[in-house]
Amino acid sequence: MIKILKSLFLSLAISTLIYGGSVMAEERDIIHMTLKDGVVKMETRPDLAPKHVAQIKQLISEGQYDGVVFHRVIDGFMAQTGDVEFGNSTNDKFNMSRAGTGGSNLPDIPAEFSDANHGRGAVSMARAQNPNSANSQFFIVFNDASFLDGQYTVWAQVTEGMELVDNITRGEPPQDPDKIIKMEIISE
Repeated sequence: MIKILKSLFLSLAISTLIYGGSVMAEERDIIHMTLKDGVVKMETRPDLAPKHVAQIKQLISEGQYDGVVFHRVIDGFMAQTGDVEFGNSTNDKFNMSRAGTGGSNLPDIPAEFSDANHGRGAVSMARAQNPNSANSQFFIVFNDASFLDGQYTVWAQVTEGMELVDNITRGEPPQDPDKIIKMEIISE
């Protein structure tokens, strides 16, 4: 029994050193993004991008993504959405030309670049030329886009429903864009 307790104590001590004083790793939340064909499940990556995850979660909790269109969808590359300033004006041609130019009322987020792979299902932040300009827009990668690794912030990974993302209408902007019906945090 003493041997077991010593072994447990040693494991706890090693874990504490590895995780910088915290035995528990940061928890990853599950986000449901409802599209026209069903629910896409995404797992957040606060270990890679804690500030980005926090801002996205805040916008989700405020309902900011509900009704927002996918304004830039490039076949074989990615589907981009999240312009909450533009909102859900999907049928106004004049406004559709503005889609993708806005963000949210929250401040831009400093870059949290990592070596995380921009492979199929990676959820990453869109930004302007300034690396610290990400705000609310994000994209989901269709196929390998590893040329983006280390230059854009991966904040989540699609774990279920990637076939639903594959069904999003293509275009820059699409003629009849798909939208996020609802986004919600399932686990916190």
